[in-house]
Amino acid sequence: MEKRRLGRQGLEVSALGLGCMGMSFAYGAPNDDESLRVLHRAVALGVSFWDTAEAYGPFTNEELLGRALRTIPRDQVVIATKFANRFGPHGERLGLDGSAAHVKAAIEGSLKRLGTDYVDLYYLHRLDPNTPIEETVGAMGELVQAGKVRYIGLSEVGPQTIRRGHAVFPLSAIQSEYSLWERNVEAQVLPTLRELGIGFVAYSPIGRGFLTGKIRSLRDLPESDWRRTVPRFQGENFAHNLQLVEIVDRIATANHVTPAQVALAWLLRQGTDIVPIPGTKHVQYLEENAHAAALHLPDAAWAELDQALASFSPAGARYSEEGMRTIDRAA
Repeated sequence: MEKRRLGRQGLEVSALGLGCMGMSFAYGAPNDDESLRVLHRAVALGVSFWDTAEAYGPFTNEELLGRALRTIPRDQVVIATKFANRFGPHGERLGLDGSAAHVKAAIEGSLKRLGTDYVDLYYLHRLDPNTPIEETVGAMGELVQAGKVRYIGLSEVGPQTIRRGHAVFPLSAIQSEYSLWERNVEAQVLPTLRELGIGFVAYSPIGRGFLTGKIRSLRDLPESDWRRTVPRFQGENFAHNLQLVEIVDRIATANHVTPAQVALAWLLRQGTDIVPIPGTKHVQYLEENAHAAALHLPDAAWAELDQALASFSPAGARYSEEGMRTIDRAA
């Protein structure tokens, strides 16, 4: 698989990454054996940019990747993980903490769980409103200088925060949700990143699975699935958003590909500085997604999709009210 560069500091990753959250957290019951097969198959396919976080579980997703790294040479994968939360003795979240002291404590936990002595890309998962971003990024930069982290980034932050953080220590990537049904980063975030020379990592690039066309009602999701709490998956919002699914499905069928491949290929077309990280815990879907990196559709297909997008707005927020409060939108 071809490589893409994130930022100007030298970080090079596979054009498509692998979001690992769902293997351990949020999307139904985990199956570690199958997830380990996915991770090993990803290396064989060249999908070598893996995304995790201490919050996924919490902790169990990093531990899962650590198990995989016992039999996969460390230099064959680029590991990204994230920190932001303080946790209680039973894994309960106690609040956001971007303080310098917490930055330095959090990396030690991640390194231990991953079974490695460095993380390739270390993100602040969510902005701590009580800690200046300059303090957080300054401490993250010290981790780079100490060799524990190679590159740093931020997740779900607005242009003002990006500029302030980048002025302290160079950011290589910003991670935010971006897909055919979530395009808010296009107005201000992406132009800011291109001005500053920072790469972009798109999570939930298939709309949390919605754009695959396989989710036709909430009955298609396990009872424990976190997506049942997301406004876009509920009631009239769900029915409205299926209109976009139908459009993507029609274009995919006409071109003998899958809707997921169309969604990923569309994102890859938005710029060589963009790297989508679709998640899966099934080898079949990993292989399907990987083919999107080499997908070529006729111009007429992309024109049809762009025309449809021009008149479509998703219904419902992408997180609950509580979740949306953690998103930094400072322009």
